[in-house]
Amino acid sequence: MPAANPFRALVKHRNFRWFWFGQTLSLVGSWMQTMALGWLALQLSNSPFLVGLVASASSWPIVGFSLFTGVLVDRGDKLRLVKLGQMLFLVQAGVLWYVTWAGYATIWWLVALAFAQGAINAVEIPARQSLIVELVGREDLRDAIALNSSGFNLARIIGPALGAAALAGLGVAWCFGLNALSFVAVLVGLYMIRLPEWRPTALVASPLAGAVEGVRYLRDTRAVGAMLKVIAVYSVFGVPYLTLMPVVARDRLGMGAGGYGMLLASVGVGGLGGALWLAAAGGNYKRGRLWESSVRVYALLLVAFGLVYTPGMAYLALLVTGFAMIVSGALANSILQSIVPDHLRGRLMAAYSFIVVGLSQAVGSLLGGVIGEHAGEQWAISGTALVVLVYTVYAFRTTPEMRDL
Repeated sequence: MPAANPFRALVKHRNFRWFWFGQTLSLVGSWMQTMALGWLALQLSNSPFLVGLVASASSWPIVGFSLFTGVLVDRGDKLRLVKLGQMLFLVQAGVLWYVTWAGYATIWWLVALAFAQGAINAVEIPARQSLIVELVGREDLRDAIALNSSGFNLARIIGPALGAAALAGLGVAWCFGLNALSFVAVLVGLYMIRLPEWRPTALVASPLAGAVEGVRYLRDTRAVGAMLKVIAVYSVFGVPYLTLMPVVARDRLGMGAGGYGMLLASVGVGGLGGALWLAAAGGNYKRGRLWESSVRVYALLLVAFGLVYTPGMAYLALLVTGFAMIVSGALANSILQSIVPDHLRGRLMAAYSFIVVGLSQAVGSLLGGVIGEHAGEQWAISGTALVVLVYTVYAFRTTPEMRDL
């Protein structure tokens, strides 16, 4: 029977409650900034390629440094690393607010500040993902990951709506300023968390040797390696629709900033539904089979979204796309975290963020911008989604480890 209460992990674990509420409030601001950044990049450049360049810049440090930051996370105090990362995010958002408010914003300012955000993300994301198991334990890890996704998507609904209102009433700079203030919420939540005193582990190998150990684990654990290949394909080829959303909103659907915010919010509503459905279901489903189905449905829906020309159909397509996207992402995360030993968790989550955040933006966003610039955003969205669909079918039919999931 499905679980009656999808929020039981919040009820049961005090530390996770503080973490979840703080993260969700902060993510509202982050989505305001993401929306405003894409809109500002389009206004400054009028180029899908440069919009993709700005979106991809935050991923470059993740691609470059994730193997080593995973070692740092495994050896460090994860809660302290997350606190430091959130403080630095506050500073980055404050600088972005100032340069925009003062009229200094250029594409290259946006690229530089996105790069700075990515440098922080390279450490903060694997630390935050690895911290969850310390807040709830292995028993409730699956539900906590699903609830974490629900907070992300609740913020995806509220953030763009508030961002559109701020764009219309206050100007684009204040989307960045309000995001800077939102980090106060997450810092309050993090400082209310109480965990056993952290004790450093003995350093038995150099950072390079630790990174090599992580790579060997990924290589030798065939189920993990096979999963990461599928995750890489749908992360890279399934992301252009988000990168090019400002172009779709303005040029194909004839919308302004408010309509753009509604498109992003539609993805969030669907994602919130998917996350809460997973949390309520508990373990009453076959995770591997459901993951395969959700990736296929996600790809098919993206093909459809690339071909719609009316706002109503776009909202509907994105609503269901958001549901499938979060179900597939949360399942992949929970399956991987249930496999990995604790002493390698940070390195696995660093590899996961390398793919889901790093490659998806460094390669996927830029690829979407290039295709959108030369062939139109329809090909950039529908064409790349077909790659996801074909590879998913191939991988699950030909890889024994994928069938065994």
